Amino acid sequence: MNPVLATLGRRLRLGLVGGSRGFIGPVHRTAARLDDLWELAAGVLSSDPERCRAAGSAIGLAPDRCYPDLPTMLAVERRRPDGIEAVAISTPNADHVPQAKAALEAGLDVICDKPLAADLAGALELVATVRRTGRLFVLTYNYSAYPMVHQARAMVRAGVLGAVRQIHLTYVQGHHATLVEATPEGFSWRFDPTRCGSSLVLGDIGTHAHHLGAFVSGLELEAVVADVRATVPGRTVDDTACLLCRWSGGAVGTLWVTEAAAGAEHGLAFRIIGAEGDLEWHQERPNELRHRRLGGFEEVLTRRHTGLAPDAARLVRVVRGHPEGYQEAFANLYRDAALAILARRGLADPPPPATLPTVEDGARGMAMIEAALESMRHGRWVDCRLVL
Repeated sequence: MNPVLATLGRRLRLGLVGGSRGFIGPVHRTAARLDDLWELAAGVLSSDPERCRAAGSAIGLAPDRCYPDLPTMLAVERRRPDGIEAVAISTPNADHVPQAKAALEAGLDVICDKPLAADLAGALELVATVRRTGRLFVLTYNYSAYPMVHQARAMVRAGVLGAVRQIHLTYVQGHHATLVEATPEGFSWRFDPTRCGSSLVLGDIGTHAHHLGAFVSGLELEAVVADVRATVPGRTVDDTACLLCRWSGGAVGTLWVTEAAAGAEHGLAFRIIGAEGDLEWHQERPNELRHRRLGGFEEVLTRRHTGLAPDAARLVRVVRGHPEGYQEAFANLYRDAALAILARRGLADPPPPATLPTVEDGARGMAMIEAALESMRHGRWVDCRLVL
């Protein structure tokens, strides 16, 4: 057991909603266990009760803690002396708000997949619920939990780049470069606007890129003009978005996201340009951060640098020479969520401020989506600032 839990004498108990199919459910389970701070104790792993029981059995859940729906899990677990203390939500976008609200109202902390909601109204409703209940809410913008992303953030805040003038964000994937939704095996809820929300590409990956730019730069996206459309013939939902962006402090930039770039794999990257240099990071090479200085040489920083900022160094898990990446970054969020919960109980030191993505971060992502779609409809700049 992790030494942090010595006083508590056990792991924190987690309930998982969703995750019986697809990629992200196992990611949540592995991330929760990597630091030995969480125990997966219960779950609603599918809306189909039989599939839920089978999925729960496959991962070692007790049969009586594989629940047919969230209200049942919340009600039964509340009566148990060993009931769950937090809920992880890994379900379609339109389910996030009602499920998170139910868990928060039950007194539980929440770790929720992105995007926050299917629309901005739902996102703002959830902001209000989190604030009223006072529970921890963590949104899984996991790319912000890489060590070299934190290094970039620390360098920007230390003034290494000077004033930030440009922010360029890309997320270029190719898994929807053909009409996959026309085949039974390729169709998923992501192609259904009633479950996904009004934009497939901006909700699925655009919010990740937007959050990464805001997290590293410390700036807020203020306005966008956008072209959001399907580029694959026959597709009825968008797969590509190109945005011009205005950020607080006078910075300008671009956001280009697509799931229809034939041959591309992942392609998440940022380039932050200041008056005295720039920083560039690519998630496909996550352990490297490029720093270019005005009138100087290009430097490639890695995790082995002894001068890493403390916020970056604390996230390094693997000894030098060995790669670490997506799963470890996801686990960083789970570890810091556990530390925040334990700190509230006086059992641990809290994680550094602004480490965990918040419900407010999620609402700003939904405001970006709404503004981009309005811009596409009317062909003009649209303000996306929120007063939260």
